[in-house]
Amino acid sequence: MIRFIINFIFLIIFLVISLPIQFVEWIIGKFNPDLKGRSSLAIVGWGFKVVALIAGAKITVIGEENVPKDRPVLYISNHRSYYDIILTYYRVPRQTGYIAKDSMAHVPSFSRWMRYLHCMFLDRKDVKKGMQVIKDAINLINNGISVHVCPEGTRNKTDEIMLPFHDGTFKIAERTGCPIIPITVNNTDALYEKNNHRIKSAHVIIEYGKPIETAGLSREEKKKLSAMTREVIMETYLKNQALV
Repeated sequence: MIRFIINFIFLIIFLVISLPIQFVEWIIGKFNPDLKGRSSLAIVGWGFKVVALIAGAKITVIGEENVPKDRPVLYISNHRSYYDIILTYYRVPRQTGYIAKDSMAHVPSFSRWMRYLHCMFLDRKDVKKGMQVIKDAINLINNGISVHVCPEGTRNKTDEIMLPFHDGTFKIAERTGCPIIPITVNNTDALYEKNNHRIKSAHVIIEYGKPIETAGLSREEKKKLSAMTREVIMETYLKNQALV
C-alpha cells in the first residue's frame, strides 16, 4: 500500500508541475517540432523511471542491442500490465508513438504529454477510426518516428499466455518497410495486477528480439508477419519464465 500511495502522490505532483512545462514545450514545438519531441521524451521518460523505481521493479533486459538507433521501427509486444508501457517507454532510443485506448485521451495533463509524444488513441469499436490510426502510424514511421503497438488489443487478464493478435497492426510495417522489433515482457503483472491492485516489488524480464525485416517481402510473406512475430514472442515468453 505504501508504494501505491507514494506512486500516486508522485504522479499528481508530476502532472501538476508539468503544466507550465507543457506550455514551454508547446512554444518550442512552434519553432522546432523535433526538439519538442525529444525533450518531451526525456521529461516523460524520467517520470517513468521514477515510477518504476518506486514500484520496486527489478528489471533484467536482454537483447537491447537489437534495437536500431538510426531508423524508425515497429515495436510489437505482449501486454499483461499497465507497467508494460512504463518499463519499456523510457528505454526507446528515439521518438516513439504508442497506440493507446481512446479513454486515455481524456486524462488531464497526461493525455497532452501523450500527444506531444506522438501517441495515437484507438477506439476499438470504430473500424473507420481504427483505419485512420493505422494511417497515422504509417505517417509517423515515414517521418522517422517509431511506433509501439500491443496487437492483442487490450491487457491480457486471462490464464492464456497471449491473446490473438490483430493482423491489421502489421500493415504499418508492410506499407513502410520498417523492421519489426518483438518485445517480450515477463512478470510485469506481478508488480500490480496480481496483487489485488497493490504495488509490490517484482523481477521483470524484458527481451528485445532480433529485427524482422519487412522491406521487399512478397505478398504471401507479409501475410505471415503476424503469426511469425507472435511465435517469436511466445517462445521467448516461455523461455524467460524460468528466469523470473
